[in-house]
Amino acid sequence: MNKEPYSSLYKILGFYPDNIHLYEQAFLHKSSSVESGDGRWLNNERLEFLGDAVLDAVVADIVYKHFQNKREGFLTNTRSKIVQRETMNRVAVELGLDKMVVYSAKLSSHNNHMYALEALIGAIYLDQGYEVCYNFIQNVLIKKHVNLETIARKEVNFKSSLIEWSQKNKLEISFDLIESFTDNDGNPVFQTGVTLSDTQIGVGIGYSKKESQQSAAKMAIKKLRTDKTFQQFISELKKKKTGENTAENEFENLPEEAVENSGQEIADTEKRKAETSIEAVPAEN
Repeated sequence: MNKEPYSSLYKILGFYPDNIHLYEQAFLHKSSSVESGDGRWLNNERLEFLGDAVLDAVVADIVYKHFQNKREGFLTNTRSKIVQRETMNRVAVELGLDKMVVYSAKLSSHNNHMYALEALIGAIYLDQGYEVCYNFIQNVLIKKHVNLETIARKEVNFKSSLIEWSQKNKLEISFDLIESFTDNDGNPVFQTGVTLSDTQIGVGIGYSKKESQQSAAKMAIKKLRTDKTFQQFISELKKKKTGENTAENEFENLPEEAVENSGQEIADTEKRKAETSIEAVPAEN
């Protein structure tokens, strides 16, 4: 850590710590754990756990108060965009935390700085209490480094993220138009399936091929992020094809915004198909 930890932390926090040891632990990656006098190994994992929970709660409160007329789905997605790895990594680097974390030499260049930020939040919470921690997240993290209006409008390109993930893992993926038809108003509707190594992992609909592909990719990413059995299947498939093991955080790195209504979207599509009197148009290649 910096030779002058108090002054370095003051520049980031805006206050002087009471218990400097908490902050030293917050910047101690598990690869450089140290043994305490009572035989315990100290690193920032426990503080990271605490900080992650506090960050979620505070950001939820900030988003709830800022967007007073928005519904639950919008608030959930906006919070996810703020606390996701990409955003928090950027904020951590802008705060200079990447220069303060103690890693083992072989891990010194890794890009998981958000964990240090979460551990720092945990340290602030234990050292100063909830109110000071809330003010730090609101006045330093959000007001200085995150534009709420901009991030709320940010669209995640799920198709590109899924393709990039599949290429990185050397797994074949394809987007195939299942069918297209028209709704009762005469608007074209497209239904697309996404297939990973001969297994369909998502289906989406939209009023354009691009929109249906995005919807299918969203569902696929949700499955990859949340279905533990499917994760195991993919891990075994990757090892069989490439001989490589799947990294511990492989699925966590996918975009975190989940498609909560994807099943309902498909149900609505089937309902529209049943109601429409216009025959489905054959799928295009």
